Amino acid sequence: MPTYDYRCTSCSHEFEEFQSMSAKTLKKCPKCSKNKLERLIGIGAGVIFKGGGFYETDYRSESYKKGADAEKKASEPKSDKDSSSSCACGKKSKNDCASGSTTTPKVDAPKKDKPSKKKD
Repeated sequence: MPTYDYRCTSCSHEFEEFQSMSAKTLKKCPKCSKNKLERLIGIGAGVIFKGGGFYETDYRSESYKKGADAEKKASEPKSDKDSSSSCACGKKSKNDCASGSTTTPKVDAPKKDKPSKKKD
């Protein structure tokens, strides 16, 4: 239900009245009791749709949308193009490396010295 603004043309009293849209316009001023009230045209209020099927982001300003797009692009992970072109051995490009491997090279674990048996 909207709130309507009223002003009395006789005594200049202004007030707001909470009424349904189908309610009749008030005529009698509550202050001077004369039938000189007029309903004022207000600026209105923003309409907010609540419930399924409505999203508060549907009516965002263009500047907000541009900022959100820029933030979204900045937070996306970079593509794998750069990482796939480098070799596992640390070279910038697979072409620079003879192995051409893109996986981490296998490193043999150091061998432990076995205790030698004394020969008599």
